[in-house]
Amino acid sequence: MGAIVDWVVGWAQTPSAVTALFLIAVAESSFFPVPPDVLLITMALLRPKEAFVFAAVCSVGSVLGGVIGYFIGWLGGRPLLHRLFSEDKIRMVKNAFEKYEVWAIAIAGFTPVPYKVFTLSAGTFEIPFRPFAAVSAVSRSARFFLVAGAIYVWGDAMRYFLEKYFNWFTLAFMVLLVGGFLVIKHLVEHSHRKREEGV
Repeated sequence: MGAIVDWVVGWAQTPSAVTALFLIAVAESSFFPVPPDVLLITMALLRPKEAFVFAAVCSVGSVLGGVIGYFIGWLGGRPLLHRLFSEDKIRMVKNAFEKYEVWAIAIAGFTPVPYKVFTLSAGTFEIPFRPFAAVSAVSRSARFFLVAGAIYVWGDAMRYFLEKYFNWFTLAFMVLLVGGFLVIKHLVEHSHRKREEGV
C-alpha cells in the first residue's frame, strides 16, 4: 500500500496532475485502493490558489466513478461482490442499506469508509439510482471541498504540518479507513440485536 501511495503522490508535480487526479478519483470509486484525497492534498499544498478547482475535479471524477461502480454492480450482481469482497463485508453493507437506505451512501461518501464497496453494492441491491447519484454528489463534494478549504485557509501552517507528518497522516488515513468499516459493522449489529430483543 505504501508503494501505491507514493506512486499516487508522485503525479502531483507532473504536467498530467489534474488528469491523474480525475482518473484516480474515478478508479477509487469502483476498484482502486488509495483514496484520491492523498493526491488532492498534495496538489492543493503545491498550488493552494487552485485548491477548489482540484476539489471540483476530484468530486466530478469520484461521482462518475461511483456511477460506473453502480452499474458494474447492477450488471455483475452477487457473483461479482463475492469475487471482490468477503461475505461479512457484503452482509454488513446489505444490512447498512436496509437500516439507513440511501443514507448509507452519504456515510460512505463523506467518511473514510471504502466508498467502492457501497457503489458496487448499491447496484447489486438495486438501490434507486437517482437518490444514489444525488447523495453521492453531495457527500463526495462536501468531503473534497472541506479538504481543499482547510488547505486554502491554513495554507502554510497546513503545508508545514503535512510535510512534517505526511507518513503519519497517510497511516492514520488507512487506520480510519478500516475503523470506519468497524463502526458501521458495530452499528448494524447493534441494530439487529435491538430488533431481536424486541421480537
